[in-house]
Amino acid sequence: MFWDSSALVPTLLPAPESAPLVSLFRNDNRTAMWWGTPVECQSAVYRRHRNTRLPAELLEQAHQLLATVIANADIVVPALPLRDRAGRLLAVHPLRAGDALQLAAALAWRTDVAGGDTFVCLDGRLRDAARAERFEVLPA
Repeated sequence: MFWDSSALVPTLLPAPESAPLVSLFRNDNRTAMWWGTPVECQSAVYRRHRNTRLPAELLEQAHQLLATVIANADIVVPALPLRDRAGRLLAVHPLRAGDALQLAAALAWRTDVAGGDTFVCLDGRLRDAARAERFEVLPA
C-alpha cells in the first residue's frame, strides 16, 4: 500500500482515526511512500507537540515508530519524471504541490509494483484525485 502522511501520522500518535489505520498498517506487507513523506510526518508530529505539549515519552515513541516505518518502507525518490508528472497532475486535479508530488510518487510506485493499486490517505482532495487515477483508496 502507498501511504500518504495524512494516514501515517495517526499510526504514530493517538487520534480518533488511529485504530483502523493501525490495523491497516499492521496488515500491509509492502509499505510504500514518497521521499518527502517522513518530513511531512515529522512536521505534523512537532505541530501537534507545539499545540498540545505531548508528553516526552509519546513524542519519542512517535519518532521511533517513524524511523522504523521509514527503514522498512519502499521509498519513491525524487526524480525529474516524477516532478513532471506532478505538474501534469496539477492541471487535472485541484491539488496542492505536495499532494501532486505524493500522487505522482504513488503512480510511479504502481508502475513498478505488481498489485500496487492501494492508496491510503485521509485528505479529501487527494483521495478524490487518487480515485480518479484508479487507485483503491483506503480507509473506505
